[in-house]
Formats: sequence, C-alpha cells, structure tokens
Amino acid sequence: MLLTMLPVIAGAAERRCGWYQNPTPANLLLTDKDGEWWITSQMQANGPDAEGVDDKAPQFDARQYVRTQPNGYGYGCACLTVETDAKAGRITRVLAGKALPLARCRSDKALPKPF
Repeated sequence: MLLTMLPVIAGAAERRCGWYQNPTPANLLLTDKDGEWWITSQMQANGPDAEGVDDKAPQFDARQYVRTQPNGYGYGCACLTVETDAKAGRITRVLAGKALPLARCRSDKALPKPF
C-alpha cells in the first residue's frame, strides 16, 4: 500500500473589513461584524503578533484616520486579507491590507463603534 503525504494548509485566507484600531502602544486590532481580532498585543498578552503586520498593514491618509491620543493612536476603516485563529480571536498572518474611507465603516450597522 502506497501512502501519499499531502501538505497541510496552515490557514485559509479570509477578507475581514471593519475598524482598524491602535488604541494604545503595541495594541492593534480589527473589529468587524464578528467581533475583535487581535493583530498585536502589548507583551503578547493575546498571543504572538501576526506575521506580516509590519509590511502588509494598510496605509491611512491623514483625513481617513481618527487620532484619539497623541503619538498616532486611533482608528481607521480597512479591509485585511488575513489568516486567523478563530478560537483565540486572533489574526495570525496579514497578507494584505487596504485603507477605506471612514464613511464606509460609519455606515455599516453591523459594526460597533470604535474605541
């Protein structure tokens, strides 16, 4: 009997859109209709930081990013192509990110307000 080893797919890419939030140092999350998805967390309190976040994160125009604190903390609206750990509520890999107009998230009744 011949057995063939097939590679295991680590995770399926999915597109998630919502509030891309950087509320405090080293904390970054996406809040969409399904809840909060942690991308990075201070001292990795919510698990390891997502791969690709440094070079695949969306780039926001100053008019499409709300600063809630000094040093750039705040939020914008974005869609990310990601791999997730649904059980942990974490994004494990960011494959692509695109900033969207704030109006898109503001008009989406399924999204909670950003913090």
